[in-house]
Amino acid sequence: MRQESYGARVWRRFRRQKAALAGLVVIVALVFVALFADFIASDEPILLHLDGVTYYFPNLRHVVALEGKDNRWLRENMTVDDWAVFPLFERGPYSIPPLQSLEGSLPLGPGPGHPLGTDSTGRDVLARLVHGTRVSLSVGLVAVGIYLLIGTALGLIGGYYGGATDEVIARVTEIVMNFPLLFLLLALQGVLEKTSVVSTMVVIGLTGWTGAARLVRAEVLRVRQLDYVVASRALGASSPRVVLKHVLPNAVAPLFVTATFGVASAILIEAALSFLGFGAPEPTASWGLLMTDGFQSILRPEAWPLVLLPGLAIFLTVTAFNLVGEGLRDAIDPKLHVG
Repeated sequence: MRQESYGARVWRRFRRQKAALAGLVVIVALVFVALFADFIASDEPILLHLDGVTYYFPNLRHVVALEGKDNRWLRENMTVDDWAVFPLFERGPYSIPPLQSLEGSLPLGPGPGHPLGTDSTGRDVLARLVHGTRVSLSVGLVAVGIYLLIGTALGLIGGYYGGATDEVIARVTEIVMNFPLLFLLLALQGVLEKTSVVSTMVVIGLTGWTGAARLVRAEVLRVRQLDYVVASRALGASSPRVVLKHVLPNAVAPLFVTATFGVASAILIEAALSFLGFGAPEPTASWGLLMTDGFQSILRPEAWPLVLLPGLAIFLTVTAFNLVGEGLRDAIDPKLHVG
């Protein structure tokens, strides 16, 4: 009988936890929405045959010949010889209707063509929610990737070499940890001439590596004393080879748990920064910006979807990642399982 691999054993333990599996299903659905946001909500068709010419994926690229010809124009002007494959929802996150079509003050409540209403400039709330999924997941995943890279490198170096090198890294880590994270992020974002989604990713990544560094260092201190690592050094293997081949693969398993919790934290931080005006700039489709727009007219009932819906999206996303993180933690921890 073939011995069960470590990955298969962790997956077997993980799938026993219904809450964690539900969180994983939600994350997969969110990733699907983020990847195919332009096919779900766009003011341009997916495929178009107009005046004898076929255009492929104008929803993904700018086509000069179709400038000013959005889904609404096409619906009104296509002839019997023309055809189009439209997205699931025919509104984009950045399209603003003509001023003469906007009646009363904004944001507007749900209405024809806008099932969730519009924001203060007439942009569709549903389309911005869909595309905001891409922004939030991108910030979470990229920021976590940056700080895992930094934290893993520093943890490996400090834990393996020890001595003065470890002391310097430990003191730097403690200094960064002592700064209140949100104030540090606001200060760094405030220094920049112009904030962007990329700058938000980088700033969160550059300030969030301390937990990963301490975790990797602790694992390296444990692994480097094991017999196979000692034997590899005794046989003359170089330090980089020992670290990369023997120490790193056996010290990074807990990082998967840290990564899932980190994505949830980064999504919350991005929403908070955008809400305060230090994150994604206008007109980015950000859940935090949507909430800001709603709070400006919070006393009007038609503005509530701009606050409640992105808030619920943030809550659902963060909860899903936290559930998966807890499930991974329980599946990886050998103290909780006999087999």
